[in-house]
This record gives sequence, structure tokens and C-alpha cells, in this order.
Amino acid sequence: MLITGKQILEVAHAHDFAVPAFNISDYAMFKGVVEICEKKRAPLIVAIHPDELAHIGTELVAGIIARAHSSSVPVTVHLDHGATRDQALIAIQAGFTSLMIDGSMLPFDENVAITREVAEIAHAVGLSVEGELGTIGKADNFGETGAEHIIYTDPQDAVRFVAETGVDSLAVAIGTSHGLYPAGMKPELRLDLLAEIKAAVAMPLVLHGGSGNPDDEIGQAARTGINKINISSDIKVAYHDAMRDVLKNADLREPLIIQPPAIAGMNVVAAHKIDLFGAAGKADLY
Repeated sequence: MLITGKQILEVAHAHDFAVPAFNISDYAMFKGVVEICEKKRAPLIVAIHPDELAHIGTELVAGIIARAHSSSVPVTVHLDHGATRDQALIAIQAGFTSLMIDGSMLPFDENVAITREVAEIAHAVGLSVEGELGTIGKADNFGETGAEHIIYTDPQDAVRFVAETGVDSLAVAIGTSHGLYPAGMKPELRLDLLAEIKAAVAMPLVLHGGSGNPDDEIGQAARTGINKINISSDIKVAYHDAMRDVLKNADLREPLIIQPPAIAGMNVVAAHKIDLFGAAGKADLY
């Protein structure tokens, strides 16, 4: 069942759990996360970053949407960290049902302006929009970018941002970073700040950079205000570690032999995240 981001997050917001937003970079990864969500009866947000979209091509999105329609669980196809109006328009034309516009590295008023513009466009065609306020850190040099220093989301700024942009969900900065944390770096979530933001805006909140954070903190965040958690690095590492192990047999060449063990390895991690977020069994609420 293909639905919008607003539809998928309203239920999570009402029932205090977080929907997993798994970033995918090829069709095998996509197929795998759909299958594990169907097995766990969990709603799913398929997150595709503009760089990932450039890699797979908009043509493949048609297949992703077709599979989402036939899925036994709710699925949203979401543009992750769109940075421009043009990227948002490409996603709309490709059939995405949810958009993120990320102006978090801009001054507040510029962030409001670009977010409001994309929200107005998306709402005109029935789609939902996620904005971001505050900055996510950067743990490594692979994948999505982040700030050198985290700027935590201010609750009162969040009230103004939501009112002036009309976003349907808000990505907040409470202490996470994109990528994998290096040895010796201990991430810590500001759960006290999360509670303040949730009380101030009372809408679905989003956590980016969730890979590598302690399970107890992530689990608590998913039950006290966060309704969508993006996971990219953790599942990609599991997918490619399993693939490297398979490819130790140098004679293998067929993807239909190489990829299934990689998907299985990825889905061990994905299943753990689904349980951690409280999303298992929640597809039946839709």
C-alpha cells in the first residue's frame, strides 16, 4: 500500500513509535527492506537521497512505486535531504509520495523561505513535506554530509519554523551525526531537549544520523517524540560486509547468487531496528 509521508507518520505520532526510513541504493536493497517489513508487519519509508536517485535513475522509481502499491504493509517513497526546489520537482514528477527539503545549513530565514516554497508546491499536489531545523553532525567522510559542530534545535525556533513553513514533520538536531562514529567518539542524545521540542510543536519529529547510537537512547527517543528514524550506514555496512564475504569465492559472478546472502545480512540489522523503533506489528494500525 503506497501512502504519503503525512499518512504514515500521523499513525506513528498517535501511537508513539517510529517508522524506519531505510536508505536504499539499488533494487536488491529495496526489495530486501520491503520483505523484512512485510515479515515484521512494520510500516516502511523508503528513503532515497538525491545522490542515490542519480545512481539508480528515476526510471527505477517506477518499479519501486509498483512494488509499494502491491505491498501488504504501508510504504512511503521519500526524497531524503533534498536541497533545492528542482530536486523536489524531479521527485514529484518521478512519483515520490513524500519530500524532505533540507535548508538546515542556511540562515534561519533562508531555511524558512526554501522550505515554505517546497511545502506549497508539494501540498498543491497532495504530498507531504519534512523540513529540518538545527544541524546533524558528520561522523565520517562517506555518504551524506553534516556539520562540523552540531547546532541543537531550539524549541521556540521550532515553533516559529513550523508556523512559517507549513511542514508536516520536522527533523530535529538532538545529538546525532551522519555516518559511522569513529573509535573513541561517544554519541549522546539530548532526550531532555527532545521532550521540550515535542511539547512545543506537537507534531511528528524525525531523527537523522541514527546509525551507531546506543540502542537504549534510540529506543527511548522512538517512544517519546521521534516518529521517523533514518537508517542508512548501518544497513549498507551489513549489506556490503555480507557481499564481501560471499565474494571471497572468486568464481561467483551471478547477482542472483551473490545478492541474497547480502540481503539476508542487511535484514538482520533492519529487523533489529524495526523492533527497536517499536514498529513491528504496527502495519495493522493503518
